[in-house]
This record gives sequence, C-alpha cells and structure tokens, in this order.
Amino acid sequence: MHPSPFDTHGAGGAEPVGRREETAVLDGLLAGARGGRGGALALWGEPGIGKSALLRRAHDRAADFTRLPHRAVRSESDLPFAGLHGLLRPVADRIASLPADRGAAWAAGLASGAVPRDRLSAGAAVLSLLCVLAEERPVLVLVDDAQWLDGATARCLGIVARRAAAHPLAVVLADHGDPAARPWEGVPDLRVGGLDPESARALHAAVAPHADEAAVLAAVDGAGGNPLALLESAGADRGPGGTGPLTGPLTGPGLPPVGPRTRRAFRAALDAVSPPARLLTVLAAAEDHGDLLAVERAGRARGIDDTAWDEAASAGLLRVAGDRVGFRHPLVRRAVHACCDAATRRRAHRALAAALPEESDEHAWHLAAAARDRDENVAGLLERAAARSRLRGAPAAEARALRRSAELSPAPVDASRRLAGAARAAWDAGDAAAAERLLDDAERLSPGAHTTRGSRGLRGVIEHSRGAPDLAHHYLAADMELVAEPGTALELGTAALSAGWAAGRGDLAARTLESLLELDVEERSDLPLLLTWWEDGPAAGAAPAGAAGFTDSVARARRTAPRLLPPSPLAVVWGIDAAVGDALRRRVPHLRRRSEPARLADALAHTSTLDGFAGRWTRAESAAVEGLRLAEEVGADQIAAHCRNCLGWLAAVRGDAHRAAEAAGRVLGTALPEGSRAVSAAASWIVGMANLFRERPGEALDTLLHLTEPGNGAAHPTFALLAALDTAEAAVRVGRPEAAGEQVELLRGWARRTGAPWARTAARAAEALLGGSRAEDSFRAALEVPGARSQPLLYGRARLLYGEWLRRERRRTDARLHLGGALEVFDRLGAESLGRRARRERDLTGPPGRSGGRGDRDGAAGVRLTPQEQRIARLAAERLTNREIAAELRISHRTVGHHLGNVFAKLGITARSELERARGGPGPG
Repeated sequence: MHPSPFDTHGAGGAEPVGRREETAVLDGLLAGARGGRGGALALWGEPGIGKSALLRRAHDRAADFTRLPHRAVRSESDLPFAGLHGLLRPVADRIASLPADRGAAWAAGLASGAVPRDRLSAGAAVLSLLCVLAEERPVLVLVDDAQWLDGATARCLGIVARRAAAHPLAVVLADHGDPAARPWEGVPDLRVGGLDPESARALHAAVAPHADEAAVLAAVDGAGGNPLALLESAGADRGPGGTGPLTGPLTGPGLPPVGPRTRRAFRAALDAVSPPARLLTVLAAAEDHGDLLAVERAGRARGIDDTAWDEAASAGLLRVAGDRVGFRHPLVRRAVHACCDAATRRRAHRALAAALPEESDEHAWHLAAAARDRDENVAGLLERAAARSRLRGAPAAEARALRRSAELSPAPVDASRRLAGAARAAWDAGDAAAAERLLDDAERLSPGAHTTRGSRGLRGVIEHSRGAPDLAHHYLAADMELVAEPGTALELGTAALSAGWAAGRGDLAARTLESLLELDVEERSDLPLLLTWWEDGPAAGAAPAGAAGFTDSVARARRTAPRLLPPSPLAVVWGIDAAVGDALRRRVPHLRRRSEPARLADALAHTSTLDGFAGRWTRAESAAVEGLRLAEEVGADQIAAHCRNCLGWLAAVRGDAHRAAEAAGRVLGTALPEGSRAVSAAASWIVGMANLFRERPGEALDTLLHLTEPGNGAAHPTFALLAALDTAEAAVRVGRPEAAGEQVELLRGWARRTGAPWARTAARAAEALLGGSRAEDSFRAALEVPGARSQPLLYGRARLLYGEWLRRERRRTDARLHLGGALEVFDRLGAESLGRRARRERDLTGPPGRSGGRGDRDGAAGVRLTPQEQRIARLAAERLTNREIAAELRISHRTVGHHLGNVFAKLGITARSELERARGGPGPG
C-alpha cells in the first residue's frame, strides 16, 4: 500500500485533538463505503487548520481500502489533468482491466504520461476505473490542497464525487475555500474551524509537556486556534526525513496571507540555526517545484555542505523524500519566504537560476523573481518561456509569463507588445476579462500597430464575440492590413467576413472580399471560388450551378482549410454542410487538447447547427449545451446567443413552443440593440416556426416577414432563405398567395445558383403549395431531388404537405402512404407537433384500404368550427378581404388571419376558393 502524503505532523494513527465531530463524519463515510454505499465530503478551512491531519487519519483508518492519496501543487495548476495523472499513478497497472467501452484508451493514455485533455470523457473514464477497483475492495480517494488542482482534474473529480454514493467509493477533498464556488459544488461539505482554547491547550501539552504556563498561554493565543501554527510555535515534528507535502506556491492570486505572528515564529526558527542551514531553508522555499537537485546545486555553489542539510532536517525545517525537498506544509514554505528580507530572497532566486539550464522556464522565472528593476534580458527569457508554453498548448502559463515579461521591459513599446501578447493568450485560455484588461493596458501604454500584431487583432475578436458585428468588422478589416503574417491577415479577414455576415451587411463583406483577394497566401489561386461561399445574396449574371456544379462545390469544400469555410448557416444554404461538419468535428478534439474554450464553444455552436439540420438532434443539443456553458464562462455573448438559438430551434421543431420562445426572447433582448442581425434573424425564425408548427399561421407570417423587411433589425438574407418554405406555408394558410409567391421565387433563384438539394426540395414544395395543375408534379419533384433525405425534417415536411394535398384531392390511399412516411420521420426525430399534425391528417383518411363512397367526398365531416370561425369562414367564402371581415365583425384584421389559419388547418384546405365547397360539412362546436 502506498504511503500517505498527508503525514504533516504528529505520529501516524494519532487522534486529532478537538476534532470529534469531523472524525465522526469521516468514520461514517468510510463505514458507508464498506457497506457498499459510498459518498463524498469536501473539507474546507484556512491553511494549517488541520485538514491534512484529518485526511491522514482517514487514510490510516482505511487499511482495508484501496487508497489513492494525492496532494495538489500550484506549479501544475495550469497543466490540464496533471492532478489526475498523479492521483491514478499508483493504480496504473490496473488500467488494462478497464473495458474498452468504459474509457480504457483514455485512462491508458493518462497512465502512460501522454496526458489526454478530453474533459467530457474524463469523469466517466475515471469513475469506471474506480468502480473496477471497488469490485475487489472499497476505494478511498483523498486529495489535499485541492484548490491547486488544474481545472480539468477538479471538474473530473467533481463528477466522480457526485456519483460516489452508488458505489463502495469514498472521496474526500480538502480545500481552502468554500466548495460552493468550486467544481465540486453539490458535494456535502464540512468547514474545519479553529480549535477551542481547551483543545488548543491539550494539543500544546501533547507536544510540549514541560512548557510553563506562560509559554502555553502565549502559544495558544499566538496560534489563534490554528493547529499548524500552534505546533510550529511549540517546536513540534522535528524529526528528519519522512514523507509529506513537499511543495507549495510562494505567490499567486487567491493565496491566503501569512499573518505577522506566523512570520515572526518562522523568523525566530530561522535565527536559531546556522547561516548555512538558514540559507538552505530559504533556497528550498524559493524553489517552487521542490527540485532536490536544483537546491543541492545552488547550495553547493554557496558553500553549503551535508552538515547544513542535517541541521535543517533536525530542526524540522526541511524534509527530503526521494528527489524532492520541501516542508511539512505549504504554509511553512510561504512563511519562510515571507519572513526573509527582500535581499535574501533575491540572492536565493539568483542562486537557483544559476543552478538551472538557461533555456528552462524555471531559470527565467527565478531571474524574474531576483530582478530589482526592469531588465530586457530577463524579459526576453520570459518571452521565450511564453513561446514554449504556447507550443505546449498552455495559454494560461503563456499569459502569465508575458505579463511578467512586460513588467520587466524597459521600453514602453516592448512592454506594450508583450501585454498585447498576454491579452491574446488570456483570451485563448478563456479569461475574457483579463484579456480585455491587458489589451487596454497595452494600448494605453504605447498605442500603435505593435499591439495589433502582438494580440493578433484581438480587439475585433472581442467585439465580435460580444455580438457587436459592425464595430468588430471595423477593427478586423483595419487590423488585417497591419499584421505582418499573411496567414494571420487571412484569419482576420475571414473573421471580418463573418462579422459583416452577422451584421447582415453585404457591403462590408464585399469590401473585405476585395482585401482578401490581394493576400499572398497559399490558397490565393482558389480564393475567388472559396469566398463565394460567404455570399448569400442574388448574384447578377451567375451561371446556374446544376447537379455537377453542386458536386464540385462539395468536393472543393472537403479540400478547403477550415479557416476559409463559412459559418454553419451559410454552409447549409450552399449545401456544403456535411463537408463543413466533418471539418468541425475534426477540429473539436484539437481545441479540447489545447484548452481553448472560446474557440471550442464557437466550434460546438456551429456543429450543433449542422447536426440539427442533419437530424442528429440529441448530438446537436449536447453540443449546444456545452457550447453555451463555455461561452458564458468566457463572456462570449455572440457564441452564447448562437447556442441559445440552436436550443430554441430544437425546441421549436420538437413542438416545445414555450422553451423556443424563452430562448429566442433572451437572444432578441440582447442581439437587436447590438445590431447582430444574424442571431436576431435566427431567433425570429424560431418564433415564426414555433407558431407555424402550433398551427398559428397568422402570427407566424407576421414574424417571418421581418426576415425580408428592409430596415428591420431581424432582416437577414441567409435566414430568409432558410425560412422561405415556412413563410410560404404560413402565407398560403392565411390566404396570401402573393407573399408565398415571393418566397417561391427566392428559393428558385437560390436553387438555380447553388444546386443545393435542400433549396431544390424547398423550392418545389413551395411551388406545390400555390396549387394549380402542376402541384402534384412539384411535390413529386421535391421528393425526388437527389440528396433530399440529407435533411430529414425538410423531407418529412414535404411528404406531409404532399399527403395533405392528396387527402384534399380525395386520394386517400396515396395520402395515407405519404402521411405515414412523414409520421415515421417525425417520430424518429422527436418532432411532436408535426407528428400530431401528420397523425391527425392520416386519421382523416379513414382506416387503411378505405376508398370511394360518401366519406371520400366529405373529408371535413366530423371537423367542428367554433361559432367565430364559422362566421369568418362564411364571410371569407363570400370573397371579403380580411380587413372587410374585421370591419364587419368589429375585430382586428390580425385576429381574422389567426382564425382563418385555424379554419384552413381544421378543414385541410390551403385557399379561400376551397371554403365554399367545405362550408356544408363542418358545423360550430
């Protein structure tokens, strides 16, 4: 069994003084795990309060468990899954027993040191491994200093802890802060407070039994209930060697301060040893990683021999275990560092820097800690360390190094450039607030093109993510002229195209296209063709694409670099959605490995859109939920709005009008004021579609017409195209064939230009809705378009509309065939409202095999209209307009449209000319 890393003070197995309540809770947790029902507990409290002692006791009391202890260190907090790697290393030999379908490949990669960073599968894989271990004996996971866990490990352990109750598994986490604000929110917690005076005296007496009363009172008062401070002041735990916590951070955000009493206590402890032992202790405190070899080298260069090592260990100041050197608690390290004067700390850091390779990150950081003033040499070393962090895919570490490099830069222009680089790294790491603050500082310090180059056009990226596309385009278009690298200019140019498209501004996109075509990039010869995918308006003189042209377009999309592919709605209207979806799915794992949450959220949002159109609704919802969470974490409002629209679209097509309206309402409340027409248009489409599927065609049409209304904040050509069939259907159902005809022409034009199967299918279905002698030919053509089934919702709707038309034509057998096919599609997708409509229409055809007779001639028999619907139907059959009916009945013309929509739906008709024929059947209900 592996030794516990929590042996911080006191003899192994000793009962913690004054901790009866805490030990009882831990004993109950262990007893439950032995009985097959585990659990989790988060201990929290200030450093030195006794959490480690409680963990050590739990470890000692669980000899019949498989014990997995781990102490997190700050130096690894920026490395995804570093904590998980350390925690699972003792059971690496058991990875082979994990079934392949339960994350064996993921866990094996973790055990081998090739640390994976797939946060979605981590929790499931680790829980599976622990469950395999628990089949033999209960498992106890103990994590101390959990506040220093890397974020990926912390989220993973949160998942495990919240699911421990169903297994013989106990998880105990010790943290400085309130767990409610940590990734293990929801896990039962227990705050460890200070010892009461009586317990503090008992603890002091146990370690210093011969102390006089004055010494005891002073120690108890000085410790303030903190057992570690009390033990230190009493000179406890002086034995050399042993295992225990070896490293801890010296500085950093969120660290608890070392109080003056503790600093004084450690100053006295240092004064009590010889100067060589004192210098050795300071060196160990300054070496953040606990690297024994580095401390030994630095010590030898300063004349420190084995005598000093023995003295420091005998005094209880240092502990050595293997190749690590450190202290019995991170608080001790910080206290030693804090109680030294600045000159002593600088000498220690210079000595450590000299003992380390010049190209190592640690060498640069120690020189930075030793610097008294600005130093370009040290700043350059940190900048190179930041570059190495970028290559490792650690943007948080890169941002930290560049920020410190800027602080040490003598020239304002260099400091500004490095701050701009730090801003971009912070953005990539998902810290939007820090990124904007650093970019502001860079521009304030020394404005100029160097900040644009250093941040790679971050200002426009930030504005685009906020949902301010006009302003974003202004920055991005200008910045692409300033950056030196053509590849970066191309990236900014496509981002400017995206901003212009989001704003619904074809003029902005056109100007950006001209600039992009002048770039000297690898794809230059293909740019004129590739960039046509970013257009969504009519192209004068454009040759029809045809089937061959569409096939060429798809093949070209599969060969195109991801940065040149258009946003997902444009990919859908051009019919290259499958190729773009494949590219995104290849990109997502790469973004996960690099821990770039903003770009990952954007990729997930577009993946969700494409999966939705392809009928993969469960996958689409999962991507949108994750993308929304990430976007909200990094403050990317535009991406969050996109994700909400994806969820709203799914709610609308599933028939959940309330959730659809809620999602769209949140988007419209923020996007319209900012001028982001793409997300506003998508939200308006969702509202209109939800009303149409609820069989409220009048309300649907009022909303959907906004998409083509000049000057409307929701007008956008891409979404007008995507919603054209919905708009046409709503218009026909309220008796406005001229509005439907406009949508037919829109779809015909786009189908001719692109050859996209969805556009050809939608155009033919919309034509058929207008009726006439060729209606059936149009329906058949819609269903026979090659590739029409690639969008199952559209294909199912085409079959539904055709089946409804056949039923009205008294061709019940044919109608039943197509309505049944549509129902099968809707049931498979989960489109409940459309499914109800298809089922109702199918039921109106009568039982299978029935044809002819009076029932076939009166398809509306049994349908009942309300008195108001009956009155409106009679007046409409007499050729009165909606406004004339409204004046007659003293109601609004919108109300007339709403009731007529209901009448058309109930009678299964699409035009006013059919009302006279249907009037004799239904009666008021």
